[in-house]
Amino acid sequence: MTHTPNENVLARKLWNAGPLDPEDLRRLDQVIADPFELDAREDLIQHGEDPQNVHLVLSGMVCRYKVLPNGKRAIVALMLPGDICDLHVAILGRMDHSIGTLTDCRLVKISRRTIDDLLDNHPRIRRALFWSTLVDEAILREWLVNMGRRRADQQMAHLFCEVHARLNAVDRMHGALLPLTQEELADILGISSVHAQRVLSGLRKKELVTVQDSRVALPDIRRIREFAQFEGDYLHLGEAADSGD
Repeated sequence: MTHTPNENVLARKLWNAGPLDPEDLRRLDQVIADPFELDAREDLIQHGEDPQNVHLVLSGMVCRYKVLPNGKRAIVALMLPGDICDLHVAILGRMDHSIGTLTDCRLVKISRRTIDDLLDNHPRIRRALFWSTLVDEAILREWLVNMGRRRADQQMAHLFCEVHARLNAVDRMHGALLPLTQEELADILGISSVHAQRVLSGLRKKELVTVQDSRVALPDIRRIREFAQFEGDYLHLGEAADSGD
């Protein structure tokens, strides 16, 4: 039985780039057929390694990160359900960053041969995968703007709005938003853990977020978007990025 895009999170993600036909959906069902589980804070691949597989996130949260010589970590990207962590790393031959889980995750390993088949024999999927790569680059540009030109409280609020939009686009915006520690938020925003705690506390006092057991929820998405000056056009999700649900 062919899954609908809502049931297959990879298909749901790629559908945002344009409709896929039944054969595309059947092929994507095959891609996600053999998932595995990985605990929080485990590496999928480390800096310097030779990548053998591409990884797809089915549930949970994964990050790209680099560790500086002084031991400090910088998280430079978040991968959410439907995201392929490392589509083109095999071309590079050697990892220039690490990829690890932030939460308990359900993932799929995709072989280079499968990626080649998707690119060579499924033009709609190929276009959608290129779209996904371009969106990743757009997100990175927006993160650079955040770090360079927005206050820390707006940066954090903007991050929450982005994750909300991305999860909403694959129908995975259920309940809590970000199960992240203040240390992880600090590594994303490029600030100290103490500063991250103060910023999060300030957002709570403004009633822009609620926090329980290190999980952040957004009680009024339209209000926090206004505060963060969030415009979701860089996500290229159409109505899904603009949804206030």
